[in-house]
Amino acid sequence: MASYKQQQNSKKNSKHIDCKAHQLLQNEWLSQDTYATPSFAAINDDQVKEFKEAFNLFDRKGSGNIAASSLGNLLRSIGQNPTQSEIQELVAQADPSSTGVVSFDSFTKIALRADGFKPAGTPDQLIEGFKVFDTQNNGTIPASELRHVLTTMGEVLSAEEVEDLMAGALVDKDGLVNYEVFVRDLLA
Repeated sequence: MASYKQQQNSKKNSKHIDCKAHQLLQNEWLSQDTYATPSFAAINDDQVKEFKEAFNLFDRKGSGNIAASSLGNLLRSIGQNPTQSEIQELVAQADPSSTGVVSFDSFTKIALRADGFKPAGTPDQLIEGFKVFDTQNNGTIPASELRHVLTTMGEVLSAEEVEDLMAGALVDKDGLVNYEVFVRDLLA
């Protein structure tokens, strides 16, 4: 068990690392062109801390790097909603030599890119998208069709992700889902 003095030194070092990360962010690399980030004066210590805490959850070895394959989940954990194709592009930018890892500095540049916190779409846009599958024009689609769409089109979801979404869907006795209610519940 660590002594009180060791724990205090560890806390000091953690604060020093956060301060150093913030200085790096403010001084040098966000002015570089790769990620087209907004003015960096807008970032504050709380954001740096939030990014570092999220990053550390994915940095299981404490190496200062995460697996490149975890980048999408990490971005989602801080409130972003990148598509699979965007994630592939971002991984290629963050890991140009294909080492399979992404550093905290690279992650922060990506997290602060200009289009990083874009909205996922309005409820009305999503409802309009579901209308394509509403052959009866009654505001419903078969649950099986909804599953099929979610696993094969657009941002393809895994079977487990679809099951999680469908667990919250209200399916009537005929196996139909009111997609307007589904979308509103999903985004609530």
